[in-house]
Amino acid sequence: CHLIHYLRLSHHLIVLNYLICTFDKLKSVSSEHINITDAVFDGVEVRVFEPPGKQDEMLKRSVVYIHGGGWALASARTSLYNNLCRIMAESLNAVVVSVEYRLVPEVCFPEQFHDALRATKHFLQPDVLAEYSVDPNRIAISGDSAGGNLAAAVCQQLSKDEHLTIRPKLQALIYPVLQAFDFNTPSYQQNMNMPVLPRYVMINYWIDYFNGNHDLAHSLVINNHTALDVGQALSFRGRLNWTSLLPSSFKKNYKPVVQTTGNAEIIQEIPALLDVRAVPLLAENETLQLQPKTYILTCENDVLRDDGVMYAKRLENAGVEVTLDHFDDCFHGCMIFTIWPTDFSAGVQTRNSYIKWLDENL
Repeated sequence: CHLIHYLRLSHHLIVLNYLICTFDKLKSVSSEHINITDAVFDGVEVRVFEPPGKQDEMLKRSVVYIHGGGWALASARTSLYNNLCRIMAESLNAVVVSVEYRLVPEVCFPEQFHDALRATKHFLQPDVLAEYSVDPNRIAISGDSAGGNLAAAVCQQLSKDEHLTIRPKLQALIYPVLQAFDFNTPSYQQNMNMPVLPRYVMINYWIDYFNGNHDLAHSLVINNHTALDVGQALSFRGRLNWTSLLPSSFKKNYKPVVQTTGNAEIIQEIPALLDVRAVPLLAENETLQLQPKTYILTCENDVLRDDGVMYAKRLENAGVEVTLDHFDDCFHGCMIFTIWPTDFSAGVQTRNSYIKWLDENL
């Protein structure tokens, strides 16, 4: 009955998102502080936020931002993300490019990844940066939740592209979703019924992203897809060993859930479960060594807390400079809730900390 309940909740969220996006999408209305325009970067829609240029001013910093919503919800043009990107552009005096990637169910993996990658690579071209007066040495790629997933995956891909002359200086990931290998990390166990993002809802987002069968949800919950007898998962196991990657304050008394016998057919049916473009936490160390200086924000009351903490530790182990910004009293998705009627102190607190780090490091 829990599964039925959360499937209904997931469906409800999609309907709600349709209504929100239908009535809440904002036109690109500029103000005296920020010029907002809609553009297309290599076939991908983007919204660009530009502070007014001043005479003799140096080139500006820039952030490529990828919104969250389980690869299925929200939009760069809804008021919540429009407001976040406008405030970022004002606070940082930076050009912010918000990527309007296509969503489930119109497209599934890997199309969201390809959209985000194409738009980012287009923007990183020297002539495009010059058009927007952006300093090629001061660009960050960032995103929240599923957008943090796409930002991390895009950053990994860019780091391996030998033809690129310009790469991001920083990546900033806000409560990112980074793996579908283990749905029983301590944070998944601790927050399995937490509002906003219960475990079953997150699993259903993954299934929808991969265009998979929802009948597999229960098997995923108990980690049947990565049981000890599933050979495809064996090489990845060491890259996501939370018993060694998490501090004791997060592990608490939780025990790993590792099935001896599982269901190898799940990986055969949904190979993307082990595709690093979808699950960046499973990337090899050689790729992690190439990543730029990184900021990761995590919240205690969030199933995804340990995804971010483990990625921070793996990057740190690979020699990357990492700032892990953890909030004990905050919840998944809080950073976009800063305007009435959902103006929460948690949103302002996390947003200010995130922007402060970008300001000091970009």
